[in-house]
Amino acid sequence: MFPFPKMTSIRANLFWRHYASYFVLILIPVIVACTLAHFLVVRLIEDDARKLNNVIMDRFTEQTDTELGALKTNMINMLSTSNIRSLLKEAGDSSPDNYQRTELIHALREQLIKLQSDELVSKAYLYFVHYDLVIDADTHTDKAYYFNSRYPLNEEEKTAFISRLTHKKMMNFTEPQGAIIPSLMSYPFNTNTPDVYLVVNVQQDKLHNLIDVQQNWVAGTAIVGSQGQVLSQAGLTMNEMNVLPQQIISGSKDSEFWVRGGKALSLVPSKFDDSWSYLNIIDLQTLMKPAEITRMISWGFLIFFLILGSVVSYYLSRRIYKPIMEIKEGLGSHRIAGGHLHSGGNDFDVIKRYSRLIMSENEQLSQLVNGMMPIVHEHFITKILKGQYRDALSIATYAQEIEFTYSPKTARTVLCISFHHEKEFELLSESSKSFLMAELKERIHQLVPSTLWLCQTKPDQLACIVHQDPFLHMSPDEDANIIKLALQLYGKYFKATIGIGKTVHTIEDLHVSYEHAATVLQLRRLHSDVEICSGESLPDSAHCDSFLSVQEVNHILNQYKTREYGKILQSAVHTLEEGIRMNATAVQVKSLCSDILNTWIRAVETERKDFNVPFYASLFQKLNRCMTAEEMRGCFQEIHGLLFPVSENEDKKNKFADILTYIHEHYDEELSIEHFASTLNMSIGHFSRTFKEEVGEKYVEYIARYRLKKAKELLLETDMKIEDIAGKVGYWGRNSFIRMFRKYEGITPAKYRTMHE
Repeated sequence: MFPFPKMTSIRANLFWRHYASYFVLILIPVIVACTLAHFLVVRLIEDDARKLNNVIMDRFTEQTDTELGALKTNMINMLSTSNIRSLLKEAGDSSPDNYQRTELIHALREQLIKLQSDELVSKAYLYFVHYDLVIDADTHTDKAYYFNSRYPLNEEEKTAFISRLTHKKMMNFTEPQGAIIPSLMSYPFNTNTPDVYLVVNVQQDKLHNLIDVQQNWVAGTAIVGSQGQVLSQAGLTMNEMNVLPQQIISGSKDSEFWVRGGKALSLVPSKFDDSWSYLNIIDLQTLMKPAEITRMISWGFLIFFLILGSVVSYYLSRRIYKPIMEIKEGLGSHRIAGGHLHSGGNDFDVIKRYSRLIMSENEQLSQLVNGMMPIVHEHFITKILKGQYRDALSIATYAQEIEFTYSPKTARTVLCISFHHEKEFELLSESSKSFLMAELKERIHQLVPSTLWLCQTKPDQLACIVHQDPFLHMSPDEDANIIKLALQLYGKYFKATIGIGKTVHTIEDLHVSYEHAATVLQLRRLHSDVEICSGESLPDSAHCDSFLSVQEVNHILNQYKTREYGKILQSAVHTLEEGIRMNATAVQVKSLCSDILNTWIRAVETERKDFNVPFYASLFQKLNRCMTAEEMRGCFQEIHGLLFPVSENEDKKNKFADILTYIHEHYDEELSIEHFASTLNMSIGHFSRTFKEEVGEKYVEYIARYRLKKAKELLLETDMKIEDIAGKVGYWGRNSFIRMFRKYEGITPAKYRTMHE
């Protein structure tokens, strides 16, 4: 049905297969149903909740607008039907005999009493702007007495209140004063300089009850103005009143709906007064509780089916796995030594692996023995070459025991390869050295067409037994040349000498061929990296003395006394080249060179008297490691430098001569005094002083004069620009070059060129 990754347990594999079937058949429909419930049903509930909020808001705003509109109508009717205009004519005459004025005031008080009968109104009075007169339902009096006794206000409140009694007012609410909210209406209506203001104090608690929505999901309601002022509120905390966004309160007059931190703000413009709006704060958690319950039920439904599927799949996989587990427990008591039933794979794989252990045990053992047989065979051949088995019977018996097959009567020749290791080989690890030798053996097997045996008789010696094939007609010399090609591929690791032994016709005589091959290795010359030495019998040695004569020794000692160190080296190199010319063997040349080195050491010790055995022994070892004439010459030069060092003054002159040569060749580059000082292991000050002593002038002046010398040549011999010449002689810019030229020459470069044209 589905591709599954390989399980480490068949039980887990069975479980996941059952669970996959359950997922496809049951869980996918459940997931689809939960998704629909989560997105569609919850979305419908949320839309219904929002519609319910809009209906409630419309109802509560309509009711509030109706009440406030009725109050506004009553205020307009009261001012329209009253005799205020007549009273204004008589207001200036306040004598007791003015009965008409009294009657008019009485009529106005009755109308104010009627206006105060509204549930929202706590008090109503008329304030005359141009006259010192205030009329309420109980009395009429002057302004000072009224605001001090009848309607007490402190000076600050009185001043703020009177300041609002300007311009036209049509039921304009002012700042709340305690438990009341003053509402103002001016008369005449259509003038900015009214004569009378009707003041109606609206009760805060009555207005609060009017705007309070009795729903558990309504956190609070308020009437807010266009400038963010709150006329009245129900259910709002002080923090909520302080953090209401000004842009929301004074925003669009159309119905708005914002979500802020788990609560929704619903803003509906007032139809009573378009400068006011109704704000409703909704607790979304309460309003959307049905949606959350539906969402939780859908998730719980999905989790229930997930757990149910796991339980059912576990039960079915356990029932199917039970027979496999019984077989596994039965095999637990019959394990083969070294067999690991739980080393990997599922339990069924373990059972199959257990059954294969018995069949593969003998095969593994056979492979192990076969892998060791080449080593055993090589050890056996080594013993034959070294003469430990010299009779045919013992060789045949032991060969039969180790399954070594050979032909007793075959012509064989031993090629003895002696290795002279380089430093690159010594730096290798022991394992790398072993791999390198194994690779070399394999390459020799591939290149040599004849049948051959290889064995390492010594750490630095490899024996190659070549079987002469009557059909190939290859001589041992030809096989040696092929092996030479293989050895040359590893020239960076070692130099080699190939000694060709005598050809023998029985296996028990191989030690004779090996001894002969090892002997002819001494015939190596100092010519090449890989040299082949051969011969049926050892030839006479070349006529070359291996030791210095008494006269030659005395000559070297006299040269040392006269400090002719160069001639000492030339004499040694001449002796070396003479031995090479006379075709002396490497052994003879090394013996003669060792005698020369010994004479050098005797000469040096006549003055030093501090014989350093380890140091001189290392010199002889270095000389013995040389395998070619070039290496011998280089070794003599190195040893000569150690035993006969150049004097400090002469060395110093040579070093400063090298520095001057470098300056002459690189005068156009940056020549840092720090670089030369560090090269000679001197401080900058010491180098500067020494330079002046050896050269005759300061380091900086010498470089400047040499650069200017080259610059004058370019000025007279070329048409190059001044800035190009500056860069050519090592200056970074035209200005620095001109400044330096004028310092040493007294004129500018341009003038110098003009004078000498």
